Amino acid sequence: MSSSPQNSQSDNSRKLGDHFGHEAGFGQRIQLYLHNHPTAAPFFVLIIAIAFFSTLVGDRFFHPFNLSLVLQQVTIIGVIGIAQTLIILTAGIDLSVGAIMVLTSVVMGRVAIDFGLPAPIALLAGLSVGALCGAINGWLVSKIKLPPFIATLGTWNVFFALNLWYSNSQTIRSQVLAQEAPLLQWLGQTIDVFGARIAYSSIFMLLLFVIVWYALNWTAWGRHVYATGDDPDAARLAGIRTKRILMSVYIIAGVICGLAAWVLIGRIGSVSPQAGYTANLDSITAVVIGGTSLFGGRGSIFGTLIGALIVGVFRNGLALLGVDVLWQEFTVGILIIVAVSIDQWIRRVAA
Repeated sequence: MSSSPQNSQSDNSRKLGDHFGHEAGFGQRIQLYLHNHPTAAPFFVLIIAIAFFSTLVGDRFFHPFNLSLVLQQVTIIGVIGIAQTLIILTAGIDLSVGAIMVLTSVVMGRVAIDFGLPAPIALLAGLSVGALCGAINGWLVSKIKLPPFIATLGTWNVFFALNLWYSNSQTIRSQVLAQEAPLLQWLGQTIDVFGARIAYSSIFMLLLFVIVWYALNWTAWGRHVYATGDDPDAARLAGIRTKRILMSVYIIAGVICGLAAWVLIGRIGSVSPQAGYTANLDSITAVVIGGTSLFGGRGSIFGTLIGALIVGVFRNGLALLGVDVLWQEFTVGILIIVAVSIDQWIRRVAA
């Protein structure tokens, strides 16, 4: 015999009561819901932001060209954010993702132009360098047991120096790439869809989100990533090789940074050793606002996409309102503080 709605509601109340030691109130129900659904809060914020700016700006905000522009503007942050999400899910952080991205973009450009090798070979060379950089970070964290913050802060400086040395601080112009390695610029091309100019890089980013989402939610590797970030000691006792998981996460993150380098070249049209150095902080911003916990073990890859879109919508909406860039960054900073505060409040459920 099926239980009545009243009985089901009573059962839920008892379950909530088990969490809090007494009958759960409305605020505690919200707290538990957000703990179990980490993308709910950022999705709600995104809807409010869209409604707010569409009211103030009017039809300009919902114009297909403007919406496609927002998507293009968050593409680099989104791809780098995927790499950052994987690392933060293991309770780590990577301050070198921006430097890896720029270094691999320089490698791609130099291999194609200086050595005259085909563009696919140049892409593979860049992705290999990204994997190597990720492996170095993973080795320092998993084998040497350095704190991720310190390890990646050090490698950020190392990769930055290697980038300047290898590139001689010189930019490869877009005209040269267009003539000798047009494939490197391919992701920057756009197609017209109902008045919107959709870049190939935006489609590529969304596809990458789907692939990583599948890996995290439908494979043993993904479950081990969450377990390692939530409680590494318990994960080891359960037979999970946490060191191997950490190495794999940092290597995959390095490869994703290499893919972000391809997106970066397509976005700016050239190879610049000075481009994209704020990407590390922007990626952390997208991950945190997207609801992934900085303490590891809780979060969603699509939350990072939502977080990147929130930042893009706020910057675009404020720009359309004529707000100075200074106050746009001020607003993003407030969003970060609020997001971390909410994360701390949500984590008290598991305490």
